[in-house]
Amino acid sequence: MRIGPYELKNRLILAPMAGVTDRPFRQLCRKLGAGMAVSEMVSSNSLLWGSEKTRRRANHEGEIDPKSVQIMGTDPELMAQAASHNVHNGAQIIDINMGCPAKKVCNVLAGSALLQDEPLVGRILQAVVRAVPVPVTLKIRTGWDRDNRNAVNIARIAEDSGIQSLAIHGRTRADQYHGEAEYDTIAEVKSRVNIPIVANGDITSPEKAKFVLDYTAADAIMIGRAAQGRPWIFCEINHFLQTGLKLIEPSAEEVRDILLEHLQNLYEFYGEHTGVRVARKHISWYSKGQPHGAAFRQAVNRVDNQKQQLEMVHHFFDRLIAQEEMAA
Repeated sequence: MRIGPYELKNRLILAPMAGVTDRPFRQLCRKLGAGMAVSEMVSSNSLLWGSEKTRRRANHEGEIDPKSVQIMGTDPELMAQAASHNVHNGAQIIDINMGCPAKKVCNVLAGSALLQDEPLVGRILQAVVRAVPVPVTLKIRTGWDRDNRNAVNIARIAEDSGIQSLAIHGRTRADQYHGEAEYDTIAEVKSRVNIPIVANGDITSPEKAKFVLDYTAADAIMIGRAAQGRPWIFCEINHFLQTGLKLIEPSAEEVRDILLEHLQNLYEFYGEHTGVRVARKHISWYSKGQPHGAAFRQAVNRVDNQKQQLEMVHHFFDRLIAQEEMAA
């Protein structure tokens, strides 16, 4: 998988997810096998460029190349300025969000709402491509609703505008995250354009990853929610694609160690106050499906300092480790 001058080490990409794919999570997923990780959305609104939240979202210090920053907006000139600003600050790839289905995004006609206005899509893409000397990529959905799947048209506009890779989530904006993703539209887009296509949506296992790659003929796959609490899914998929064999599930001790490293990076990145609060959702995801996990989550979400949070995580996983050893 190549994006401009960048040859990715494999065909697996961590999807941009607001509130999730911060630098600590991106670094962890890269360490555990992702070929690339895209940042959270950064608004094109110039008033936000100087905010601490926005600076954190575009912070790529210590990350492995290529560093991809996703921008969102509706005004071609502002989008071009945002792209230039992020390239000046170290972005090596600019990704444009036209796939987010969130109401607060679509209500200002950004994200996937842009799919309703194909001429505007073209103006935005052309403005951003002209503004920066780095590759520009695009993420979309299959269309606005099931009666208006226009991903093929958007893909042609993207290719004509100089977009160098297109990621497609196999749902429409109206679908939100309901129902099952469909891959026929992605396969059709792949057959109609020559730029690299990345398939996204409901890729939750090594077997599903292989199926989607084979079915769509996509150049790569993008994994989002399935990596929450299971960042090792990239290692599992890579191994399966290369060997046809499944790795053994990580032990409770291995999960604990991954989580503790993740938590320490969150505390360092955000500081204790914010880091503890950001960590809560990740702890919940890592403990999902474990015995007594619900009670643990209810309790750990009440603590507001790093020391207590770490102690509770240690206690919970030490008990799981002991149970595994007894069962062995």
